[in-house]
This record gives sequence, C-alpha cells and structure tokens, in this order.
Amino acid sequence: MLSAQQTALPSIPPAARVPVQPQYVVVLDAAHGGSDPGARLSDTLAEKDVVLTLALRLRSALAAQGVQVVMTRDTDAAVPLQARAEAANHALAEACITLHATGTGNGVHLFTSSLAPAPRVQFLPWHTAQAAFVTQSLRLSSEINSALAHVSVPVILGRTALQPMDSFACPAVAVEVANARNAPLSDGNYQKKIVDALVSALTQWKNDWRPQP
Repeated sequence: MLSAQQTALPSIPPAARVPVQPQYVVVLDAAHGGSDPGARLSDTLAEKDVVLTLALRLRSALAAQGVQVVMTRDTDAAVPLQARAEAANHALAEACITLHATGTGNGVHLFTSSLAPAPRVQFLPWHTAQAAFVTQSLRLSSEINSALAHVSVPVILGRTALQPMDSFACPAVAVEVANARNAPLSDGNYQKKIVDALVSALTQWKNDWRPQP
C-alpha cells in the first residue's frame, strides 16, 4: 500500500543523467520486502509478495522485447528507500515503475508525484529530483492508462508525495494494483493482463521518450 516517507540526500549532479551511450532502461521497484510486508491483502497474501511476483513477470516480459531492466529488489529483501533511489538514478533509466498493491478498490491506481514541475538545473536536489521529470511522468502515466483501458482494466489516476519516487531522476509512475471485480490479485490471468498492458505501454514509451522535453 502506498506510504509517503521522505528521505533527503545530497543533490544529484548532472553527470548522473548523461549516459555514455544512450539506451532504453526501465527500473522496476517492487515496494516493501523482507521485514516490511506492506499491506495484508488476505490471510495468506502480503503486498510484498504480490508486487515481487508482478515485477519478476514484468521483467521477463520486457526482456523478451529487448528492454533492459533494472530491479531495486528481486528477492524478499528489505531495501532502504535511499538505496532504491540510488539504484534507479545510477541506471540512467528512461522509465521507473514503482509497484504497490492494495486490498481496497479495484483495477489499477496510477500515481505520479505531487511535486510541481521544475526545470532541470545543474544539480537536482535529491529529495525532490522528480520535479524535473513530472511533465514526462504524466505523459508516461497517460500511456499506461491507455494500455490498461485497452484491456478493460479500470484505472484511477492520482498524484501523491511518495518516496523513493520523489527522488527518481527519471519519468516515474507508481502502479498500485487492486483486485479485479471478478478476480483476486493472486489470479495468474489477472496478473498477466496487467503485465501485458504495462509491457505495451513501456515498449511504446521506448519510441516516445527521446523527443520529450
């Protein structure tokens, strides 16, 4: 479930946003993990397990499309928010997806940062680095929304203050998955529908991110 924790770190220098060879990288941030189970979705199902399963399935599906994927965790491990942001920003990613799950509502909730858009300055303040990418993040969220609508998954759009997303120096969206009206989060076919929609959006974004201001 989403929580808005804050972590302040030194500024991000511009060199951290200049890859030697431009490439398309997607960061998958499976929330919670280890001693932090996240939301209790049922008597036997914890949020940390659902989002890790989704992240692993999404990594495989994106890799099959030739997309390079970096994961902030790929096991049931507790990863500090600071380390997650460091991994994302070190990857020079062009899309960062934070995965959450909830037992309330239905379908998918898409969140972008509530930070006001800001210009890219020489040094990005760590705890508000996402401000320089909010406009792109809203466009990425729109593409994900369209892909989910195409497979008839209901979507709720919102904006929130959330770490580590607010420290991501890349277009970033938090994807919070709820039960479907006719399928629980544990249903493999429902998970596949969501993963397929995210792959569709992220492969389309691969074609769109370079022209973005």
